[in-house]
Amino acid sequence: MTSLHETMSRLHDPRVRNRSKHPLPSIIILSILAVICGAEGYEAIALFGTLHYEELRKRLHLPNGVPSHDTINRVFQMINFRQFERLFVEWAKGMAAECGAVNVIAIDGKTVRGSKDVFHDNPAIHLVHAWSVSNGLCLGQFRTKDKSNEITAIPQLLDMLCIKGSVITIDAMGTQKDIAEKIVDGGADYILALKGNQGTLQQDVELMVGERNPVAEYEDVDKGHGRVETRKCEVYEPSSWIMENHPWKGIRSIVRITSTRWIASTGEETVETRLYISSLDAGQPFVQFIRSHWAVENSLHWVLDMTFREDMQRKREGMAAENFALVRKFALNILKHDKGKGSLVTKRLKAGWSMDYMFSLLKF
Repeated sequence: MTSLHETMSRLHDPRVRNRSKHPLPSIIILSILAVICGAEGYEAIALFGTLHYEELRKRLHLPNGVPSHDTINRVFQMINFRQFERLFVEWAKGMAAECGAVNVIAIDGKTVRGSKDVFHDNPAIHLVHAWSVSNGLCLGQFRTKDKSNEITAIPQLLDMLCIKGSVITIDAMGTQKDIAEKIVDGGADYILALKGNQGTLQQDVELMVGERNPVAEYEDVDKGHGRVETRKCEVYEPSSWIMENHPWKGIRSIVRITSTRWIASTGEETVETRLYISSLDAGQPFVQFIRSHWAVENSLHWVLDMTFREDMQRKREGMAAENFALVRKFALNILKHDKGKGSLVTKRLKAGWSMDYMFSLLKF
């Protein structure tokens, strides 16, 4: 019995007791396995189960055969997605612990565009994710109404995670005093992007860095794909004016990164300056931490859209969109946990072609 079986056994079954032919854990695990092998909808899950019934019945409790696509659809509409989110976080926490210490946790939101229901005037759901950069795993998901609600969703997601000893990176939307305080109280450090959404903080920081000398300064050069990008990192200690007028808990550093990008084909050069506040001291590799934040976009959001075709899937009834988004992340983490050679696309093909390989993925 894998950790996946144990996790799903704790999920509350919303169906009428004694009138359900198919056990809930088997429906969820069947769906995860089917998604690993390339399924995107309920019909494909049911077909996957039918084609591989003999192999599946040895590992799943299927007393009445494979559930129909209508049954699978109804189940995902009914599952309490808040409990499902909590169970996913607990399961991912165990997987991350097996992989090793979590260093940088990047937090960012993504809209599932296919969940928008124009006919019933229901907007697309918005999900806030926590991504372990070092382990390449999704650590958590929290559903919110829209992007503007990320401010209230991030603290609730942090409450579910084990963040002690980690560095939390968040874009400007999450640069809030309450969030910084929660991170510090949880035994972690933060790097928060600055924009004009914090009153006069950005202006005061810009004035400060224009008048003071950095306590640390270094450059990072990246070459490739016909371009050269130079990142100059300057780290400052907050002035007494900043500390008195902007009392952010744990703040120890202000970071200015100036990126200069030169494109060989056109000779064009662009310069961009970004500001951050952090609870880390000046000796930390800020460029590495800040660059790693974009792993949540490149390794999670982009993969969900391009490999799992998340935005193309129209699941709109009940709580199906939220719940099936978690199924995709269960599948993604299982594939990421496998250290064998090959891309995610290759591994999904291999899983669909070889039941032995697919079941070997469930070793956790």
